[in-house]
Amino acid sequence: MKKTKTTATSLTESLNQVLADSYALMALTHLAHWNVEGQGFFALHTAFQTQYEELFTAIDEIAERIRALDAYAIGGLGKFAQTAQMKEFAAPLAQEDYVKRLIAANEKLLADAATARDLAGQANDAESQDLMIGRITLHQKTVWMLRSFLRG
Repeated sequence: MKKTKTTATSLTESLNQVLADSYALMALTHLAHWNVEGQGFFALHTAFQTQYEELFTAIDEIAERIRALDAYAIGGLGKFAQTAQMKEFAAPLAQEDYVKRLIAANEKLLADAATARDLAGQANDAESQDLMIGRITLHQKTVWMLRSFLRG
């Protein structure tokens, strides 16, 4: 299928959605990292750090893919928050509540990444599709790990 202006615009808008989701999730994960307490502190503190550091790298990759498609990446805390529409939380929370809220945020990102993946497929853009498949795989693993913590 040949890329049309509408398909390309839909794809870059969808990638910008994933960018905003990723930035918001990074901030929420960082908040949980700073403020988690309790018996599982060391494991969660370390896991959250791994997650927010990975998200920081991913954000750059997603934004650069948007630029490679000759569009502009969105930015700014207000714009990211407005676009992501993720439910924020504040400290203090029980460690299980941090985990549950991060699961919900990861699931929102997963849904938006799947939309971007599908749009990339429709646009015959294997590179963007591959990027989204990688993001989906990572966030599915993150959700599995967070859910496993709750089963402990």
